[in-house]
Amino acid sequence: MISLTQKTQKAFLEALLHGDRLLSSQIATELADSPEAIKALYEDVVKESMYRIGQLWENGEISVASEHVASAIVEGVLNELYARVVSGQRTERTVVAACVEEEKHQIGIKMVADVFEMHGWNVYFLGADVPCDELIRFMQGVKPDVLALSLSIYFHLPMLEKMLVKIRDVFPALPILVGGQAFRYGGREVLSQYAGVDYAGNLAELEEWLTHRGEHGQDRLGE
Repeated sequence: MISLTQKTQKAFLEALLHGDRLLSSQIATELADSPEAIKALYEDVVKESMYRIGQLWENGEISVASEHVASAIVEGVLNELYARVVSGQRTERTVVAACVEEEKHQIGIKMVADVFEMHGWNVYFLGADVPCDELIRFMQGVKPDVLALSLSIYFHLPMLEKMLVKIRDVFPALPILVGGQAFRYGGREVLSQYAGVDYAGNLAELEEWLTHRGEHGQDRLGE
């Protein structure tokens, strides 16, 4: 995966902090000229900027309103790039992508969903704060090959565990992929207690998982 410069990262972050949607969009669209460039944009610029904004908010250096503005701008930018994300070569595989129940931050899982789209998967993006019972009911209808879950707040780890237990009762063999900012503070050891649950700490690890597990593994991953 290509790497973008610190100058680009800083420019995008400053645009977000100033609430400048037009400049943020211009920076992103100028960079996003290939699937590899989009993944680099997501990993090196968008993710790092949102992590930094989260830190600034936690430290009381910016308001919650400023954090919400930045998040809204990023979500708008991701939506603008969607036409460049979708692959013309489709597979028969399906992923459901959602945030853990009570999680309000959906940018990370949206980027994950977009990477699956780049690989031609059928993607059901459910977004933030998905009640577990509703998630299970939805999956019973669409019968996904993989479930991708995002956890941004470390203190929501017990909720993730509750969800994994419930999901395993209904889908005992469904591969589950978990990631998110929360695991910067620990918790990965918890995932190892659940069979068929893998961790992807960044988009490069997601790519590796897709290559070795998602696309060249079993014919039907949940079987």
